[in-house]
Amino acid sequence: MIRLLLVDDERMVCAHLRTILGGAEDIDIVGEAYDGAEALEHVVRHRPDLVLLDLHMPGVDGLTALRRMVRLDAPPKVVVLTTIDTDDHVLRALHTGAVGFLLKDTPPEDLVALLRVAVEGNTVLSPAAARNLIGASAARETARREARHTIRDLTEQETRILACLGEGMSNAQIAARLYLTEPTVKAYVSRTLTKLSCTNRTRAGLIAHNAGLTPD
Repeated sequence: MIRLLLVDDERMVCAHLRTILGGAEDIDIVGEAYDGAEALEHVVRHRPDLVLLDLHMPGVDGLTALRRMVRLDAPPKVVVLTTIDTDDHVLRALHTGAVGFLLKDTPPEDLVALLRVAVEGNTVLSPAAARNLIGASAARETARREARHTIRDLTEQETRILACLGEGMSNAQIAARLYLTEPTVKAYVSRTLTKLSCTNRTRAGLIAHNAGLTPD
């Protein structure tokens, strides 16, 4: 039996999900929550196996709630269920710890089957979300290859300088991190921008990010 918690700030959505999932013999809906804080309370109280979680809620939002859920002892599996399927939302949810990302218009028969797969820890994605994710991954890989090609002629120190620019650091902050004087940093920054054909630090920072020089 799959112990399921429904989390959505729209009560009608929860009611709709109860109607869809209540007929499944192997799913027991142990509770409903209407914001992230309440969801966390229900998880601690009811210990569900699986949580269907909306992203956009007042107060504690879905991603924040997810981040806290995965830190619990024996956390539940979490499937994000939302109307938004941009690659950014998909990636943020999966990176935060969700095992799935489904759209609210997922056909009822598919939803039940996908939840059975998700509770085993397998990743489930709606077709639209999967297409977006694949497309975004391809675009990111292309950007990374191009950025790495762009920085190929930088020295080791210039690469360090570029990584700092990618974090939005000032000359003073770079100097403190790399144990350099500010005039030396200023010279390195100028030389690095010239090598990259960048007219400003923001553009250089984007290259650093695309090349994988900065923390995600």
